[in-house]
Amino acid sequence: MSLKIFSSRYLHAQAGRHATPRNIRRGYATAFDVSSIETVPLRFEKIPATVKGLSESVDSNLPPIVFLHGLLGSKRNWTSISKNFARSSRRPVYAIDLRNHGDSPHKRPHTYEAMTADLFHFFQTHQLKDITLIGHSMGGKVAMSMALHPELPKDTISELIVEDIAPSRGSLSSDFRSYVEAMRFMEESCVKTRKEAIEILSKTEKNVDIVNFLLTNLITPRSGSGDSVQFRVPLDALHDHLDDLGSFPYNPGDVEWNGPTLFIKGNKSNYINKNNLPIAQQFFPNMKSLTLDASHWVHAERLESICSHSRFR
Repeated sequence: MSLKIFSSRYLHAQAGRHATPRNIRRGYATAFDVSSIETVPLRFEKIPATVKGLSESVDSNLPPIVFLHGLLGSKRNWTSISKNFARSSRRPVYAIDLRNHGDSPHKRPHTYEAMTADLFHFFQTHQLKDITLIGHSMGGKVAMSMALHPELPKDTISELIVEDIAPSRGSLSSDFRSYVEAMRFMEESCVKTRKEAIEILSKTEKNVDIVNFLLTNLITPRSGSGDSVQFRVPLDALHDHLDDLGSFPYNPGDVEWNGPTLFIKGNKSNYINKNNLPIAQQFFPNMKSLTLDASHWVHAERLESICSHSRFR
């Protein structure tokens, strides 16, 4: 299957169907006020500005691509795919650290409303528009929340890709609760080495790749210092807001975004399913879907498939 979502023919056809890419219905009654939320300056990596060897192949005048990571992730998760997309599309690429992740500031609350406000401020600060916005899991919900917000200028987002998450409400996966608890236990138990950390996490998660992903947050002390390991993320804050991460800021039927939208599902994951797919269609009536042979971390397991199926302008 080829993703025509990014082909010029497809976009031209959609422009004819929808004179304006945004169609808000009763959205102002339910939307949160981004200006009332205290934002943090988000850290990011930009291609070509912060990545060597790609400056000649990228046209900075083209519309940008923006990547948003999931819970316990960071901009580093997108390194390979962002370089690939920059080369193939010649478009500038931003990989962002959301609040309480990576190099971005730690600040409560850790809610979709707060993360959306941060992103809104980031787009304004960097004067970005006509964006292809791509988000995985938690980042996917932030991306959807941003696209749906009625305060967002209509020309800000042109295309939306949501990886293995739906705009639904429910309990967060127990896996993530277990990960956060195991990481908190390590800090409280004064674990000294990465080896010890691996042993503890491996009791909670048997998949080595996921263990290594979680440990990208680990800060190990200098040998012989006697210090304990720490994590880059504020575990107490994340723990206290886990219920919020199962939520979504809008009600189906109150607001919609008519721009071209793609939902990518891993066939070994249940985050997108027959129960919540109709909800996604209510919010994003111009959506398409793609299922790949992968778990929840589709971009990590099927990088080449995602890149080969994408067609940027």
